[in-house]
Amino acid sequence: MKASTCFSPGDLCIEQRPNSQGYVIFGASGDLTCRKLIPALYHLYKRKLLPRNFYVIGCARTQMTMDEFRKKMHKALIEIAKISEPDLKFFNYLHYIAGNYASNELYDALKCKIVQLNSQYNIDIAPVFYMSTPPTIMETIIGQLSDSQIIIKNQDAFAHGRVVIEKPFGSDLQSAIRLDRALLSQLDENQIYRIDHYLGKETVQNILMLRFANIIFEPIWNRNYIDHIEITVSEKLGVEHRAGYFETSGLLRDIYQNHMLQMLALVAMEAPASFEANCIREEKVKLLRSIRPFAKESLQRNAIRAQYSAGQVEGQHMCAYLDENGVASDSTVETYVATRLFVDNWRWQGVPFYLRAGKKMPQKCSEIAITFKQVPHSMFAKLAPITLSPNILILNVQPEEGISLQIQAKHPGPKLCMGSLSMNFNYKHDMNVALSDAYERLLLDSMLGDQTLFVRSDALELGWKLIAPLLDDWYGEYSQSPLYTYSAGTWGPKESGALIKSKKWRL
Repeated sequence: MKASTCFSPGDLCIEQRPNSQGYVIFGASGDLTCRKLIPALYHLYKRKLLPRNFYVIGCARTQMTMDEFRKKMHKALIEIAKISEPDLKFFNYLHYIAGNYASNELYDALKCKIVQLNSQYNIDIAPVFYMSTPPTIMETIIGQLSDSQIIIKNQDAFAHGRVVIEKPFGSDLQSAIRLDRALLSQLDENQIYRIDHYLGKETVQNILMLRFANIIFEPIWNRNYIDHIEITVSEKLGVEHRAGYFETSGLLRDIYQNHMLQMLALVAMEAPASFEANCIREEKVKLLRSIRPFAKESLQRNAIRAQYSAGQVEGQHMCAYLDENGVASDSTVETYVATRLFVDNWRWQGVPFYLRAGKKMPQKCSEIAITFKQVPHSMFAKLAPITLSPNILILNVQPEEGISLQIQAKHPGPKLCMGSLSMNFNYKHDMNVALSDAYERLLLDSMLGDQTLFVRSDALELGWKLIAPLLDDWYGEYSQSPLYTYSAGTWGPKESGALIKSKKWRL
């Protein structure tokens, strides 16, 4: 059964075009700029959502002329973004400055360039600064921008500069706090946009619409009707070319601490007072504060880590994690994490939240599955309540963004003929529109000054605080938790089945 869609775009679809401004990308010669940032800006340009007067300044250590930078981005749009004939007018927006991030000369040149372009395009606000760099370099850059008075700590972010920060936001609680304090010494919280690209995905954004624009869900969105909630992020790929980074992060830091906890907060938080950034982010923080901390004595019952061994994915042989290029032969870094969490508040008391993430699994899949309780009594004499499959609401985040609801329904045939029926909605097919990449949404919001989909300082700290006991145990000198293994192409170690006995969990 497919969804029927009937929208009145003029009434329901509201999109703003930012005021004239510039965008400065540090780390502009890197992979993220080619794969995500420039393609996102190009698509915003084609949708007429870039400011009327706009420029991009790429900053990096790699020596390139402006023409070479434009040619590199042109090639990226063709080969990576698969845009066969990019509009050549777009490249007039692009400029480039090379230099040492610690050198005053780079920031003198940048300041002159910003003044020149602001005057040329009649722009009277500060540009957005995107940090596509490691955290250690980021601190240096922001310190230099502040010392050069290119950005000024002030609540008026439009006049004095906004900064978009890529993860990782530290490697543990202490480093995250240290980094955040360094940033807040140079910037106001209103000026900081900590990016989590999952929050830019349509289905993740739709959680708010689904829950708070439809009255039918609120009465049953609680411990009385929901049995448990599962959040899954699985990948078919291994570490690929990111082994160097992954060896220092592991899956717990890479995905769990940010993407998964943010999705949990959205699906479980209370209704905000309004659809405004501060109201939404405040409710997310309240929810994160309510998550029961991992107790040392029950750590192994509520958290499992594992690492993939050799196996097959779609008939192709996959090597073990320890055999990947750049991975230490004795590495104990986890490629799979499964946890059981509880939210200690009135709405969710006693409802388990199961979170799992893994690499080299059978399929790429990010979803939130809300499993409702069994019917309390079956009026069908030959069908006990336990034989009736529960209702499951599934929010598919990727690769096919959409929503499905599993219900019990009569099948044609005998009078008593019942089975599960799925009602499915798919954004791409049912809306008949191409979905925007998450970075388009987030880059546009950073230009608009909308922090709704960005992570606040206290939410970041709470995420690190929650996983601190796991990091201490898994990476401490006297680790007690075993590191399990699972074959590539499977859904994780068999030991994770002890967390939950669910058909959905086992897939």
